[in-house]
Amino acid sequence: MSKFKHLSSLQNPLVKKVLLLRDKARERKKTGLFILEGKREIQLAIKGNYNINTLFFEPNLLPENTIETSFGSISNSISVSKEVYQKLAYRGTTEGAIAIVSSKNTSLENFRLKNATPLILIAEAPEKPGNIGALLRTADAANLDGVIIANPKSDLYNPNIIRSSVGCVFTVPVAMASTEDIISYLKNNNINIYCAALTASKNYTAIDYKQASAIVVGTEATGLTDTWLQASKDNIIIPMQGEIDSMNVSVSASIIIFEAKRQRQYV
Repeated sequence: MSKFKHLSSLQNPLVKKVLLLRDKARERKKTGLFILEGKREIQLAIKGNYNINTLFFEPNLLPENTIETSFGSISNSISVSKEVYQKLAYRGTTEGAIAIVSSKNTSLENFRLKNATPLILIAEAPEKPGNIGALLRTADAANLDGVIIANPKSDLYNPNIIRSSVGCVFTVPVAMASTEDIISYLKNNNINIYCAALTASKNYTAIDYKQASAIVVGTEATGLTDTWLQASKDNIIIPMQGEIDSMNVSVSASIIIFEAKRQRQYV
């Protein structure tokens, strides 16, 4: 006999709750909860000290005897029927696990820097969840000290951001705030601001990133606002050798970040 509760009805209130959290940013904000799908993503969230409120698993995809070895002891674990799982699942390919997770405080007041000379990525008003996810993947790959999103257009726990970040939203410290508050934070912490911009810019390789540094990128359509450019210690540019004058924001950020990491000898 299974030690887990079983859910098989599509009309169960829990099903409605998951769908609301999955599809409605307002519900995520109101409840402080979000939906997480995928075995690896849930494991990364647990490693990042996120609280798993409820775990749903489809036993044909994720056998009962693997739950504790995969996720540890989660008090509220529920097996679900194939029909329920297919209703809840957001992705086309799936690993049999979905969780309701408590979100974290992403205010600047809760943003902690452990390194005396941090290297931070800042993205102003990114609109595409795919770009945000790619930036978070880069931040994880480079082991950055943190990512700050200025004037966010989407909540951090949007399923498309989580999916495109392949769970890196849980592996990197993230804060969200207004441009003005972030600039004040950087200045108060003596962190140099380097803005990726097309005008009045130095070659990105000519900058010394070994001191506390924030690399700031804007949207591909409009770039950074004047507020950032006026606060910048130096504007930086990646020289283009073709017909276009810019690249995808996540690609540009990656190039600059790994130049900074090269200078720091990948520390």
